[in-house]
Amino acid sequence: MGFAQLVIGPAGSGKSTYCSGLFQHCETVGRRIHMVNLDPAAEHFSYPVSTDIRELISLDDVMEELGMGPNGGLIYCMEHLEDNLDDWLDEQLENYLDDDYLVFDCPGQIELFTHVPVLRNFVEYLKRKNFTVCAVYLLDSQFVSDVTKYISGCMASLSAMIQLELPHINILSKMDLVSNKKDVEDYLNPEAAVLLSQLNREMAPRFGKLNKALADLVDDYSMVNFIPLDLRKESSIQYVLSNIDSCIQYGEDADVKVRDYIPEADED
Repeated sequence: MGFAQLVIGPAGSGKSTYCSGLFQHCETVGRRIHMVNLDPAAEHFSYPVSTDIRELISLDDVMEELGMGPNGGLIYCMEHLEDNLDDWLDEQLENYLDDDYLVFDCPGQIELFTHVPVLRNFVEYLKRKNFTVCAVYLLDSQFVSDVTKYISGCMASLSAMIQLELPHINILSKMDLVSNKKDVEDYLNPEAAVLLSQLNREMAPRFGKLNKALADLVDDYSMVNFIPLDLRKESSIQYVLSNIDSCIQYGEDADVKVRDYIPEADED
């Protein structure tokens, strides 16, 4: 059985930066992970890439040869990946061992994880290959500056959660750039009544019923909460990683290191 993170989120939410920070942390603590690039438009990486979709297809080639724009070209690239899962990707996965840990750095086009079935089919393929997968959804903490933006982020996260049907971790990235962290902390585990009160203050009275429906929806799906991530702090990265590991039960079958518990022999 293998383990995998599917790193998703809007463009600019810090997915590649998260992957880089995660790799550096794991390298520091002596944990082996493999980074997989699923973004056909990517150009530069600050972490070593084990498998790269650009070896199969790149956005620049599609735009040049087919005359597509960046959005249509990206969808075309991902659908091409879907068509080649049993060929190209199957060959790539043969390079990994049964208990390897893969991190998939995905494109930021929101359609891919909300209503286009490409990533869902990709996840089903990984499951057939005996991978246990967790979706890691990143949202820029600077985006969550008021209740309306927070609700928007929750709806996008919830849509991805329902579409992918995976264990799901929501992360507020770029916490190191937030000047007033109290404003963000209020949205980590909000109550429906508080959200509704804030929405009603922000919106015109005619949106009252809509506000209540949105607040109730977030409350009903109480799993829509966020973990703050500050990549400057090793403890923050470790906390996020431990939550992800718990979701996919990584390391639960590891052997106990008996030597750690052997008392030292008495000195003569």
